[in-house]
Amino acid sequence: MADRPAPQHPARLRKRAEFLAVRRGEKRRGRLFLLEVLDRGDEDAPRLGITVTKKVGNAVVRNRVRRRIKEACRIHAIHDMAAGKDYVIVARRAVLDAPFASLKDELSRRIADPAEGRGKG
Repeated sequence: MADRPAPQHPARLRKRAEFLAVRRGEKRRGRLFLLEVLDRGDEDAPRLGITVTKKVGNAVVRNRVRRRIKEACRIHAIHDMAAGKDYVIVARRAVLDAPFASLKDELSRRIADPAEGRGKG
């Protein structure tokens, strides 16, 4: 891990308009979540947004899902995020039941390799 440059911590997407803009980008479907990626065309730090709909469960369940995804991003997937891109993760309930290692691996794989996620889901 010492040979990797220090990653830029992703900023947060905060406004609804920012989330909607990312929907125009590429969609990478996975078993645990849908990843939407938009290339902003600049070299600023990547931005990350997490969406967990009410279909997933009540507020307690949604917050548990959100916390698991945030932690997987913080310790693992941040190395795969590219500068100048916005990422929105639309979580599914399966995130709760998945082993944390498989959540980290799938998140890293979807962020790093765009061809991996096409046509699946």
